Amino acid sequence: MRGWDFPLELDRRSGAPLTEQLVNALVAEIRRGRLEPGAALPGTRTLAKGLGVHRNTVVAAFEELRTQGWVETSRASHTRVSRALALPERVDQGRRGEALGFPLRPVRNSSRRFEAAPAGVLDFTGGLPDDRLFPTALLARAYRRAVAGPRGRPLAFGDPAGSPALRKRLAQLLSSRRGLSVGPDDVLVTRGSQLALHLLALALVKPGDVVAVESPGYPSAREAFALMGAHLMPVPVDREGLDVEALERKLERTRIRALYVTPQHQDPTTVTLSAPRRQRLLALARRHRFAIIEADYDHEFSLDGAPVLPMASSDQHGVVVYVGTLSKALAPGLRMGFVVGPRALRERLLALRGQVDRVGDLGLENAVAELLDDGEVQRHTLRARRVFRARRDVLVAALRRELGEVVDFEVPRGGLALWVTVKRGIDVERWAARALAQGVRFFTGALYSPEGRTLSALRLGFGALDETELQEAVRRMARAL
Repeated sequence: MRGWDFPLELDRRSGAPLTEQLVNALVAEIRRGRLEPGAALPGTRTLAKGLGVHRNTVVAAFEELRTQGWVETSRASHTRVSRALALPERVDQGRRGEALGFPLRPVRNSSRRFEAAPAGVLDFTGGLPDDRLFPTALLARAYRRAVAGPRGRPLAFGDPAGSPALRKRLAQLLSSRRGLSVGPDDVLVTRGSQLALHLLALALVKPGDVVAVESPGYPSAREAFALMGAHLMPVPVDREGLDVEALERKLERTRIRALYVTPQHQDPTTVTLSAPRRQRLLALARRHRFAIIEADYDHEFSLDGAPVLPMASSDQHGVVVYVGTLSKALAPGLRMGFVVGPRALRERLLALRGQVDRVGDLGLENAVAELLDDGEVQRHTLRARRVFRARRDVLVAALRRELGEVVDFEVPRGGLALWVTVKRGIDVERWAARALAQGVRFFTGALYSPEGRTLSALRLGFGALDETELQEAVRRMARAL
């Protein structure tokens, strides 16, 4: 049936005449707006053949529709939806909740900060790596081999825990580079660390539970826990990372279910949690029986000196759940995270993963496993680290030159962003709006505040802009100020 893709159904067992059923079905499509005024209907023979009815049934239906004013017939004997019909009222897509008869549950969506900036806008947001640096040709070849090769059936449902080859390689990497004592069966691969956080929220949190979070801290983690009905308990961050003394005082009067923390290159301030605080935090978790969710989101990008081993490497009592990602080492659009935790938790996560996502992309996971085996990921990371160190230094110099009188910051030893404090008297929200009009985008500290406070601070991600772009972006910031 030429240009005809509406699944009309006639029920021969209903007892209603087929002509009447066809008339009602076509009127319903016109009312919905799927058949618009002027839209051509198929010929009677074509439609009769497609529906498996006698042509006279269709002829009679068209005649009834013409009599009622729903269709019109031209001199060429083409039947069309009547052009005289008023268009049906369309449902405003922005008001779908009201159209359903009830308001939709409000959901904060800070992930919009990862959306691409408009054309011509230099984007400081996200703290992401530059996807232009990634060797896409190597990945494409590895993916073709993974899909066509002998490793199982990469396009069928696979192991919900992830590719066995990738889990084996990740276990080796975590043992040799990050100090964890794990095997392949201890690793659960997910489509990015954000999915891992949502699975953990589902597994650990009941409505009304309290989850401690860093302040300022990563907004998408807060949203994952809040979505499950958790009450968030902000804990301040200072130059040594999470203020463990402040947490201890809060624990004297509040029982918490979990703590979310970024000990390495804290998001957003980039500070690293000191060794004494790490040990004290582990002791608090044992004493007060809460889980530490450690997000090690950019371990590979320690720009000055060796990275600090994660807290999970010192955990002897199973209180730490370790969340990592390969998306920073590869490219942000390649969603590949992983979780390591106690066996009982892993089994719960597997069950939940089956309900939410079933399995990951086995072909992609096997391709990344091959790149890890061949050392390509490690070589790319080394090259990228040199590039990002240079970009950090260019941004630092540009800020001091163009904005040195109004901003202050510590040069981060790792990570892909600067946390910049702004001198009093400057409206950072207005500055951000004016900067966007000048063609540069950045987010202010308010995004990272669990309490919703206005912070006189900015987070400037330098990983995704080259050196020329970074200098131009700072000049635009200065003009906007």
